[in-house]
Amino acid sequence: MEGKEEDVKLGANRYGERQPLGTAAQTDKDYKEPPPAPLFEPGELSSWSFYRAGIAEFVATFLFLYISILTVMGVGKSEKCKSVGIQGIAWAFGGMIFALVYCTAGISGGHINPAVTFGLLLARKLSLTRALFYIIMQCLGAICGAGVVKGFEKSYNFERLNGGANFVNHGYTKGDGLGAEIVGTFVLVYTVFSATDAKRSARDSHVPILAPLPIGFAVFLVHLATIPITGTGINPARSLGAAIIFNRDRAWDDQWIFWVGPFIGAALAAMYHQIVIRAIPFKTRA
Repeated sequence: MEGKEEDVKLGANRYGERQPLGTAAQTDKDYKEPPPAPLFEPGELSSWSFYRAGIAEFVATFLFLYISILTVMGVGKSEKCKSVGIQGIAWAFGGMIFALVYCTAGISGGHINPAVTFGLLLARKLSLTRALFYIIMQCLGAICGAGVVKGFEKSYNFERLNGGANFVNHGYTKGDGLGAEIVGTFVLVYTVFSATDAKRSARDSHVPILAPLPIGFAVFLVHLATIPITGTGINPARSLGAAIIFNRDRAWDDQWIFWVGPFIGAALAAMYHQIVIRAIPFKTRA
């Protein structure tokens, strides 16, 4: 029993069980704002749920890079596959996020992206300790996923398609690429906040179940819009993993864009949701 209580206290579902499907929804009057997560929580380091969540982030990011980068490699192999084009790549990225968020949300929160983790950290949804651990595990998973793809692909095809790495394409400036990453990540992280909002979950019992769908769809739409500009990063771990395995100057020259842009976009989304949409700083505390 002690282990079970510890998981509830220190795991992803810190604030207790969500309302069962089909039960009466709470009113705004009944809703109470969850307390902000502490910046440091020493007890996490001795909890299995903490390490289990990190492992879940590693595996999810590994699978995400494996499927998505392998799709990029496959699109360029034959004329028949080329007909899928940008839409096929976008569906692979968005579909995998949908599936992986659904699988890991109850364990780690289903971040699979350092920018998402950073945005939730700014909103005090998780501790700094957990955020740093997640980001490290996400990056390691991305590197391993991209590495497995390289092992499957012939060197010529892998080099020709730049290993699925992100960089600013010809015809666009670095400013264009940075702007695309900021706005694209804003769309994603804002969708994450809206889809997982605790107040909406309390009021509408269907929201927690449907949350992975709009998140995956947001990834799909952003890829449709920004693949021609940067190949679409909006996920620093994805960009880092592909760059390390590809390891060419072209990928490293623009790497900063795929960290600075997503982190700025995530910060703006967190501020917009917390200050404008939820008006949390202006609420009186009991």
